[in-house]
Amino acid sequence: MITIGRETLRAYLHDGLPDAEAAEVEKRLRAEPQLAAMLELVRLEEDRGEHSVGAIWRRLHLSCPTRDQLGGYILQALDEELLTYITFHLGVVGCSFCSANLDDLQRQQAEAADKQKARRKRIINSGAGILSQFNKAKP
Repeated sequence: MITIGRETLRAYLHDGLPDAEAAEVEKRLRAEPQLAAMLELVRLEEDRGEHSVGAIWRRLHLSCPTRDQLGGYILQALDEELLTYITFHLGVVGCSFCSANLDDLQRQQAEAADKQKARRKRIINSGAGILSQFNKAKP
């Protein structure tokens, strides 16, 4: 059972919790009226625009790697410290914003690979036809 405080509820509101934790928060919100009241206070803070350093940090995703860095992470083309940080950020912190970006980049990479395979096949097939005609014409 996780301890649910204001930060956990804030992460819950922003879909920033892993699925298992989000499910537990939802279950406990239904069962614990004081927790539901705390969630309402967190919502009010969010609505009026909390301006603490922590709130601004979370809102602007200042600890999140850039999309270019996530692309480098997929290719394992970053220095070891940054690779370690991104692994921690995705795996331990469980940042849903970065996970969504990573999923999108991986999808784009797979689509590009499929297009490249199709292009190579077209080139090989067109070249094979020309070469077979060339070989037939030779004495």
